[in-house]
Amino acid sequence: MIEENKTEVNATEVVEVERENKEVNKADDAKKIKNLIALVILLVGFFAGSLFVDFSQLIKGGGISQKVLNDKDIFQLDGKTWVAYPNPMIEVTVINDEACEECSVDEIVVSLRKVMPTMLTTKVEYDSEAGKKMIEEFGVKSLPAFIFAKEIEDTDIYAQAQPIFIEKNGKYLMDSVQAGIPVGKYLQSPEISGDVVKIGSDDAKVKLVEYSDFQCPYCQMFQKTINEIIAQYGNDVQFIFKNLPLDSIHPRAKAAAMAAECANEQGKWLEYADKLFANQKIWGESKDNKTFISYASQLKLDTAKFSQCVSEEKYKGKIEADLKEASDFGIGGTPAVFINDKFKSGALQAAELKTIIDEELGKSGSASDSSEEVVSENAKSE
Repeated sequence: MIEENKTEVNATEVVEVERENKEVNKADDAKKIKNLIALVILLVGFFAGSLFVDFSQLIKGGGISQKVLNDKDIFQLDGKTWVAYPNPMIEVTVINDEACEECSVDEIVVSLRKVMPTMLTTKVEYDSEAGKKMIEEFGVKSLPAFIFAKEIEDTDIYAQAQPIFIEKNGKYLMDSVQAGIPVGKYLQSPEISGDVVKIGSDDAKVKLVEYSDFQCPYCQMFQKTINEIIAQYGNDVQFIFKNLPLDSIHPRAKAAAMAAECANEQGKWLEYADKLFANQKIWGESKDNKTFISYASQLKLDTAKFSQCVSEEKYKGKIEADLKEASDFGIGGTPAVFINDKFKSGALQAAELKTIIDEELGKSGSASDSSEEVVSENAKSE
């Protein structure tokens, strides 16, 4: 009797275990189904776009999938040719003034793309909040300015020309001067210190700053225009002279600059400058300072004081400071002139310079007639 009860209990347990196993298997099957559904959804998420484009290509003949891209270095689509490059995409921010005609970057961008084909440019106006912030952050002095993203580090051009890129906060400002990019507009003007050569009122609305070389023939021509400006505009225009002796091609230019500075010490800079420009060939061939001293005597200067000033090179530091300032502004030729914040290189005609000055003064062609008369007289004299 006891054995029979045991048998019944065991049979009941077996049935119970089998029932539990069936429920477990059922739950496992449901879990597997859910996992399979999740996997399908995941795979669809990964490949739907690519599959869609592949089907689109088959049906419509358009669209490019990742699969196709992996097999091609170059392909055409909708009239355009697409080329694969190993370099990363390089984001470049161009800070500029759209109202400035001289600041156009179209040709520059085309040239840069020849060496950086993956370049993507974004233009920012210099007077916008974003523009002002970047100008201050990078110390931008002139426009256009090019700021490259960190990816520039991974390009061949960076490896070959690293010195032209100035790093700050993970971005790179291209040194426009070293890169040979012409300046369209300066955001800063040269410093006008206390001992600078200047003619005219400090309150003048127009500051005309010239970088010049006394042995330069174009500077000689331009000095005639400067004299006209000084005579015509009086205290409306202040003329400031900066030394840029290019002694690599004009070996006596630095000595002449020293002599002119010593003459300025005695209040006779303009008269002495006219002497130097009028007699370029004579003193340019001299080997000492005797000719310079003779000019000082002709202008009734204190020759002893003048001679000592020249022999001691009293203004050597000032001339070198002018040279460095010109280099910082990227100026390497003479004459070069700032009319307030506008910059012009070369010997401008009187009419052109006066037009710019009149615009700065807020006038409307007040000097046009007189400019034409001056040009006409010059033509007659030649």
